Amino acid sequence: MEATTSAAPGERVRRRFAVFDRLTYLNSCSQGALADSVRAAYETYLDELETEGSSWDHWVARAERARAAFARVLHAAPDDVAVTTSASAGVSAVASALDFGERDTVVTTDLEFPTIGQIWHAQERRGAKVVHVPAEPDNTLSLERLAAAIDERTAIVSVTHVSYRNGSLLDIGEISRLAHEQGALVLVDSFQAAGAVPIDVDALGVDFLAGGALKYLLASPGVGYLYANPATTGHLVPTATGWFADEDIHAMQIGRYRPSRTARRFESGTPPIPPIYAAIAGAELMLEIGIERTADHVARLNDHLIDEVVALGGMVVTPSGRSQRGPLVAVAATDAEGLVRRLAADGIVTSSRAGNVRISAHCYNTSADIERLLVALRAHRELLRTP
Repeated sequence: MEATTSAAPGERVRRRFAVFDRLTYLNSCSQGALADSVRAAYETYLDELETEGSSWDHWVARAERARAAFARVLHAAPDDVAVTTSASAGVSAVASALDFGERDTVVTTDLEFPTIGQIWHAQERRGAKVVHVPAEPDNTLSLERLAAAIDERTAIVSVTHVSYRNGSLLDIGEISRLAHEQGALVLVDSFQAAGAVPIDVDALGVDFLAGGALKYLLASPGVGYLYANPATTGHLVPTATGWFADEDIHAMQIGRYRPSRTARRFESGTPPIPPIYAAIAGAELMLEIGIERTADHVARLNDHLIDEVVALGGMVVTPSGRSQRGPLVAVAATDAEGLVRRLAADGIVTSSRAGNVRISAHCYNTSADIERLLVALRAHRELLRTP
């Protein structure tokens, strides 16, 4: 369970993130800020190598602890979570398990991260047909358009939870209902949500949910997760595999393939051990801070940010309603990369995508961080795109 306290995060936790000694960090949609416990986790990994040489038993135990931590974030059972090297690895394993026979269509959206579209289009060589549902002008997704694209030939509906380009938050529960009405599976990319948006896989009704620990789970590149609903996906066996997907990794068999009956069948080779140490520290820290509390805190910061940018004459391309946006806010710019550079010169770290500056607060940010950003945006207002 998440820790319970009435205090908002922000000042209470930011002392654990040394970057704030030098910078105003508002780029968690690219990389979570480095926590003291995550740095210490890497030191533990190196210390064990020096003191013990071979730490195999510790490594296997750490992989299981990471599985348990991801399961807590997702409100899932550990056996239903695979530990992967990336979201791409998890989604690719799922794609390899589909046969694209009578159900040969993949329905996705124009709000996706590139890896999603690329993986599904790669399946065209295996007979898949990929349909993209466009976003609306306000960057929301029309459920009516999505429903019209799903039919009895749809194998899977693959959608982002929060769009990396503009922060749009999709209604995953309703998308799951629409897909299941037609007998299709649902896969969700939660990379831009997990750790900042409360996730309960049962409540969302998803069949698969993939992501990684790099962003709002406060860890580092090289480790991800894949949830697989055992009630709806137990019949699927990936052909992209490795020895950690076997029912008994210690059997060391080369003459047969017997996949695990749990979600571990979607894993591959030796786990990414160093980033697993970091992933445990990051995910457990977020659970301690509280994901629901963080979501409320960030929503309040973003309410103020959006109001002030609009008052400044700028254009926010993220949907304004809380129920339609995730933790990142995208502000349109005439030169997004140039504005990011100017903000960096002011000591403010942001990022850009699709002509927008991405501003992504997290548990460690405060109203003072938003005010510093607003002062800088007023100084560089000539780079803001107007409605």
